[in-house]
Amino acid sequence: MSIPAFDLMTALRSGQATSPRLTWYGPDAERVELSGRVLDNWVAKTSNLLQDELDAEPGTRLRLDLPAHWKSLILALAGWQLGMELVLDAGEADLLATAEPGPAAAEGAFDAVLAVALPALAMRWPGELPTGVVDYAAEVRSHGDVFMPHVDPEASRPALLTTAGAAHTHAGLLDGFASTHDAGLRLLVPAGDGLEAALARSLGAWKADGSVVLVHPDVEVTDKLLGAERVDAR
Repeated sequence: MSIPAFDLMTALRSGQATSPRLTWYGPDAERVELSGRVLDNWVAKTSNLLQDELDAEPGTRLRLDLPAHWKSLILALAGWQLGMELVLDAGEADLLATAEPGPAAAEGAFDAVLAVALPALAMRWPGELPTGVVDYAAEVRSHGDVFMPHVDPEASRPALLTTAGAAHTHAGLLDGFASTHDAGLRLLVPAGDGLEAALARSLGAWKADGSVVLVHPDVEVTDKLLGAERVDAR
């Protein structure tokens, strides 16, 4: 099996595996830093959750009804590693990952709904969930640290439908969708620009052996933050 997302995760966990690859600044002084190895670990667990609990497979469509966030980037990487197609707007999909599971579950338009609690330290969803909704925070940690697909994905399958309706295959994900960046760049990514922009910029940075600092809109980007994180570019 060789699709770009799988190869990317292999590179992130093997090359400078202990170096920061994704750093998140969120509300309430949140700071989450994931090395290449830890990022790969989260992505593997999430891929296994999608495959084993939600019956996802290559070609399954996953709608990410989420803001730009470290967890939404992990879900995107996990879906791509599995060979799924991501939907970023209100298009039809088989599965839904959302931070607002109540209305989504009521729609009944999805085979399964994944509730994603966004606070960094959330170990489970705060409160009751509708029947049948899967609690991402509570379930993901119990899954395996290594991902092995039940069905090998095909590079020619759709990988992403953008909000503008542009379609990208798995084969063209890194070359056609990802942004272009200098090698080894430490890139600031404003979460306020949306999930699609965050995915494109982050994929481009990782493809070039770089790293990402993803910052919530409520967090002020100060010179102190930029210096502490050794940010090279915005």
